[in-house]
Amino acid sequence: MYVAAELEEPGIWAGIKEHDAVVFYDNDFEIFIDPDGDTHNYFEIEVNAVNTIFDLFMPKPYRNGGPALRNWDVQHLQSAVTTEGTVNNANDIDRKWFVEMAIPFRSLSLEHVVKVPKDQATWRINFSRVAWDTEIIKGLYVKQTDPGMHRPKPEHNWVWSLQGVVNMHLPERWGFLHFSTQKAGASNKDFPALPAEQVKKYLWLLYYKQQDYRRKHKEYATELSTMNIPGVVEAPGLHCTISLEATPSQYIAIAAAATGSEIWQITHEGKINKISAP
Repeated sequence: MYVAAELEEPGIWAGIKEHDAVVFYDNDFEIFIDPDGDTHNYFEIEVNAVNTIFDLFMPKPYRNGGPALRNWDVQHLQSAVTTEGTVNNANDIDRKWFVEMAIPFRSLSLEHVVKVPKDQATWRINFSRVAWDTEIIKGLYVKQTDPGMHRPKPEHNWVWSLQGVVNMHLPERWGFLHFSTQKAGASNKDFPALPAEQVKKYLWLLYYKQQDYRRKHKEYATELSTMNIPGVVEAPGLHCTISLEATPSQYIAIAAAATGSEIWQITHEGKINKISAP
């Protein structure tokens, strides 16, 4: 997978040079990849303006208790950073910096099984840019602090695919990366329709409502009606049924469209996947 980014920056700076240090404490560019779109077992790669890499593997998101496995590395990653300006020189005005990466598919595979995407495959992916407010003090870039707080102002987070909240670890809100054997160009068809996403969005609605219910009642709802979720959903081009199997401590919800054979399920940990048709 080849990725390139162009980041405009009037003052290019970076101080972190140790691999797997927390790179987003500098201005950085970040890549998030979930090959199978189940919101678990996804990858994160961060890089700053001196090409320091912070790569990690998430068995599941932080919201579900997932640990960040920082000892995971993108094996055979190739990365490069070039600049139009000078890094850590506050005496001039810079223009931009560029990131280029070649990420082997085998490094984004689990259980030693290389899964090269096939024609028409779709992955979930997003890109983020972290930018801190700085000022120049004694010829050095220094993060601005909140008055009286004695700590840096919150960073800015710019994303490629809007998520509606400042939290990159919501894989169900990332964008889509579609693979095709067709040559890229104006003659290509529009981005393909993804009918399964229409079904899955109702499972995510249920998941969010269950999260709210648990925060209020210290347990999950065991009936759809408790959350005002209908058992049958009618929408333009969609007819699907939703069922819930739940205890106060866990649940599985299933959605099945009237057309097609795909049936999807989501668990209380937010893992979503396709199951066999009955």
